[in-house]
Amino acid sequence: MRRSNIRHCLAVILAMLMTSTVYAYGVGLSTFPLAAQKRMVSAEATGIVSNGAGAGVQARYTQNLNVGTTLDIGMGLSSGDRSSRVFAGMDYELFPDYEKQPRASIKASIANAREFGQTYNIFSIAPTFSKGFSFWGREGYPYIAIPYGVSLNGDRKTYATKLDLAIGANAPMAFIEGYEKLIGNVEITAGLQNSFTAIFMGVSYPIN
Repeated sequence: MRRSNIRHCLAVILAMLMTSTVYAYGVGLSTFPLAAQKRMVSAEATGIVSNGAGAGVQARYTQNLNVGTTLDIGMGLSSGDRSSRVFAGMDYELFPDYEKQPRASIKASIANAREFGQTYNIFSIAPTFSKGFSFWGREGYPYIAIPYGVSLNGDRKTYATKLDLAIGANAPMAFIEGYEKLIGNVEITAGLQNSFTAIFMGVSYPIN
C-alpha cells in the first residue's frame, strides 16, 4: 500500500474519532473475499431491538489493504439512546478459506460513542470465522464473530467489559438482473454482556 494511501486512511480515522454525532455497528464486509486493493462503499439499515432500541442508517467504507488485511470505517445516524458512534476496524486473516477449512481472522476495532448521555471509547477484538458456500448455484459467505472488548466511560472515568455474538452472511446479488455488482449483507448481533441485540441489512457497491 502506498504511503499516501496510508496517510489518507489515518487522517480519515482520526477525523472520525474526533466526531461525536454519528454511530455505526456490525462486522460488515470484513469477511468477504475482496480482491487486492478492492474498495467498497455500503449503505446499511440498522435496528437495535434491546437496551437503547432505535432504528437508523449508516455508511461504511471497506478496503483490502493487502493479502489477508481489510480496513473498514463508517458512520451513521439513529434514533434511540445510542445516538452517537464512529468506528474504525482492521481484520487480519489467520487462516484462509481452503477446501474444508473455514477462514479464521481477528478483527480489532476502536469506536467513540455517545450512549445514554455518556461518552464512551470502546476497544474490541473479535475472533471471526467464515466459509464460502454455493446456495442454489449462487455464492454466499456466512460468518460468525465473537466481539469482546472494553468500554471506557470518559465522563465517569469507569469501564466495563462487553461481549457479543454476531452471525451473518455476505453474497453477490447476482439473482437481481442488472445489479450483479452489488453485495448484500445481513447480520444479527446478540448482546451477551453490557451490550444490545440488533439486526443489520446492507448493500455494497465496488468503487474500483
